[in-house]
Amino acid sequence: MSVKRAKISGVGRFLPDYVLTNKELEKYVETNDEWIRSRTGISERRILKDPDKATSYMAVRAANEALEDAGVSAEEIDAIIVATVTPDYFFPATAALVQKRIGAKNAFGFDLSAACSGFLFALSNGTMMIESGRAKKVLVIGADKMSSIVDFTDRTTCILFGDGAGAVVLEETDKDGIIDFVQHTDGDEECMLYQPAGGSLNPPTEETIKNRMHYIRQDGRSVFKRATEGMADVSLEIMERNNLTGDDVAWLVPHQANQRIIDATARRMGLDSEKVMINIGKYGNTTAATIPLCLYDWKDQLKEGDNLILSAFGGGLTWGAIYLKWSK
Repeated sequence: MSVKRAKISGVGRFLPDYVLTNKELEKYVETNDEWIRSRTGISERRILKDPDKATSYMAVRAANEALEDAGVSAEEIDAIIVATVTPDYFFPATAALVQKRIGAKNAFGFDLSAACSGFLFALSNGTMMIESGRAKKVLVIGADKMSSIVDFTDRTTCILFGDGAGAVVLEETDKDGIIDFVQHTDGDEECMLYQPAGGSLNPPTEETIKNRMHYIRQDGRSVFKRATEGMADVSLEIMERNNLTGDDVAWLVPHQANQRIIDATARRMGLDSEKVMINIGKYGNTTAATIPLCLYDWKDQLKEGDNLILSAFGGGLTWGAIYLKWSK
């Protein structure tokens, strides 16, 4: 009796047209191109400038491309999971808006909030739906309009983030696909990385707006240390669970938070830099969208049977890794 697995059968993306360069950021905060690139690896990022367009707009564009790539109609989708920390609204869910706009009339949908680990957590949820037999086709989207919660007077955060969306179609297969995943959470009671206001603890008031509490805040040094340890540890953990060495891994698909974090993860895994997907220089940190954007950019280089390790660390604190054999 064959084991049901989930495989990625289609990949799509959306990136806004507007390019915000490091040089332009010099107008907002005290910084420069060399300082940003040397510390983060980022040269530019995309920004969704249109105030009438939000996360769902990008998610729909990425979803439609993924469906076309998979050769799947929207009506065939059983479930939609949108990983995001910048939903259009608290409710309805962004996934519900996507469901309506792409015409996925037979699908249910929900949002998942796990910050930069969101796409991995969503992908594992979609995988379990398929493995259980409850769904045959699941649309998984990572999308964030980070510019909507970035304080462009705070140089510790505004240099890092960009806007974008990536999507994949998961389908049932009895061959190779998503084989294993590991996920971790450690509640961030120290508030190393968070958005202070907007929730039930600090609902919007004149004071929260005046104090710029609706923007992302982070303790950069603490987050960098935890992220470097977490991504490297969990990547090695999933390799050891599946008896993999660096020679066995075709590609590391890391969350694009910081070039130095990515490099440290690759070293722990015993990987050459040629085996690491890196596009942070062009897009910055798009939070839940970084990993599917990497898959899109490298999809023409992926070969049947390639071993991929997807790895991320994000607010929550959350971190995880997925091991899959590419089979499209």
